[in-house]
Amino acid sequence: MYRIVTYSSLFLVTVLLQVFLFDNLSVSIYLNPLIYVAFIVLLPVDTAPVTVLLAGLAMGVTMDFLMGSAGINTMATLLMAFLRPYILASFYSRDDLRDGGVPSPERLGHHVFLNYLIVLVAVHHAVFFSLEALSWNHIVRTVLRIVASGSVTVAAVWLLGRIFTAKFVARL
Repeated sequence: MYRIVTYSSLFLVTVLLQVFLFDNLSVSIYLNPLIYVAFIVLLPVDTAPVTVLLAGLAMGVTMDFLMGSAGINTMATLLMAFLRPYILASFYSRDDLRDGGVPSPERLGHHVFLNYLIVLVAVHHAVFFSLEALSWNHIVRTVLRIVASGSVTVAAVWLLGRIFTAKFVARL
């Protein structure tokens, strides 16, 4: 039960951050951080693949509805959710996967978590920006958008992950 409340809060926070903050930042056409991917990235390791797919579907449909896009978020998020167990298995040992827990830099190491995060964001952004462009004529611009937005997204998700997985010390 505690996981449902925690992850419902994470879902709500990432959606609100994306819609009200990051979608309204107009820095450049190349910088479009998609912070809502943090929801899929930070799901517990032992989450069933079907649950991850359903969570990805819920996040994608919600973002498509709120951003006014025609299924691009859903397709990118579903592919990321589908590939997540395989990416986890390639970066984490079998014992770590069985132990469960939330993927975090403190739990499994900064380098491994960063690689896991980069691969998931790269998959999501490659699909998202390729479908958004729908043309090979501007492939250089699309790759630049993937790299620039991906790096900002990785930094933002890293920060959100640190906040989400931090242990709060009770004040006396």
